Amino acid sequence: MGYVRVIIEALFGVFVVVLLMFGFVILFGAPYLPTLKKQTDDALDLLDLKPGQTLLELGSGDGRVMLAAAKRGLHVVGYELNPLLCIVSMFVTIRYRKQITVVWGDFWKKQWPAADGIFVFLLDKYMEKLNNKIIQEQKGKKVKLVSFAFTIKDKKPTKTKKGLYLYQY
Repeated sequence: MGYVRVIIEALFGVFVVVLLMFGFVILFGAPYLPTLKKQTDDALDLLDLKPGQTLLELGSGDGRVMLAAAKRGLHVVGYELNPLLCIVSMFVTIRYRKQITVVWGDFWKKQWPAADGIFVFLLDKYMEKLNNKIIQEQKGKKVKLVSFAFTIKDKKPTKTKKGLYLYQY
């Protein structure tokens, strides 16, 4: 009977740790929600990046968007705060490791590489902060942003498609 209790306590401990890893990221941007293939294709179509160009994915989750972008010939840098999702995305994208860089950490605190496009799913309350960060990081270089579901207040998107918003900087 003692083994059963130890196993239950261990499983409960693992559950709590996983719950915390997925829950705490809401304080920095958005919860993990996988981007569906159609949404990914639409987002990459809106960005209209050419092979060899660079895409940043802020909150890269399980690597789906990075993988789709690499298959289109893009270089991709994905930032992920959740260590479990970071490991998953590194594993999922291993075949494209020459094109994809997965960065574990808070993209708000990192200096971003020059990029031609950015894909993000952030909560509404972070969109103005994102707008300011893009202006600061890109230093006048042209970049396109596609936001899934949320808009930047007082900035008009140049195109929209099924809940995706394209912004030009």
